[in-house]
Amino acid sequence: MKTYSNANLIRKHQKGVLAIGNFDGIHLGHQKVIQDAKKKAIKNKLPFGIMTFEPVPVMFFNKRIKSHRINSLHQKINQFKKFKLDFLIIIKFNKKFSKLSAEQFIEKIIFKNTKTLKKFENKFNYKNLITKPFKMNKKVISSTLIRKKIREGKIKEVNKLLNRNWVVDGKVIKGNKRGRKIGFPTCNLKMGNYIIPRLGVYAVKVKSSNFNKKGVANIGYRPTFNGQSLLLETNIFGINKNLYNKVISVSFKKFIRGEKKFKDVEYLKKQIKIDIKQAKK
Repeated sequence: MKTYSNANLIRKHQKGVLAIGNFDGIHLGHQKVIQDAKKKAIKNKLPFGIMTFEPVPVMFFNKRIKSHRINSLHQKINQFKKFKLDFLIIIKFNKKFSKLSAEQFIEKIIFKNTKTLKKFENKFNYKNLITKPFKMNKKVISSTLIRKKIREGKIKEVNKLLNRNWVVDGKVIKGNKRGRKIGFPTCNLKMGNYIIPRLGVYAVKVKSSNFNKKGVANIGYRPTFNGQSLLLETNIFGINKNLYNKVISVSFKKFIRGEKKFKDVEYLKKQIKIDIKQAKK
């Protein structure tokens, strides 16, 4: 898969089939669009590619939106690779790009809505392949719906809509070592631009370059210790070594309980033991 940062494609990629979108989450609806486009490419013996945008446009237009993404760009690229593309175009969404008219975009790059795309088909010599919205239980699957379900802690539903587990990647940072002191060491991650799930405890699976283990994670502010910053803290079963600065992937499997302030550390320890039993089921 060749990656471009603009639409200046090499000759063999210039006449092909292109799926265009933000593709945040690459959920079942996105997968249908990509698969339909790929089938069209195979049928017509044409190269197949995807065009996406970075950052997500809504985050460009509203700088106050920080916690929005279902997946990172790195995750998105890895998911795209699974479709065996010939090429990927990652367009930098900036002020200049945002001011392009629909016709300018089609002329210089390609886009807008289906009516506008239809209008300019003959002028710019391309054809549209419009995919119907993908539905599950009579609801259109969208990134907006998935973000809502993540915020509600409905992780099992989210994973069905993604057709895989929702994952947060990050570099392990130093914490206050409270987990280690009470017998439950954790790896701490900042959430960055990821959408914030319902605060509380989750059963997870954790991967790094040299292990793949089950675990229990808490996303929240640690109210028992009057914490102020949001952290994803994960106790990885069978791992007791220092993982500072290592990149790990935390895969969410199910929601266990909401975040709670405990009377004291002993009550917290009892609850963590119960949470671990739930996570191991």
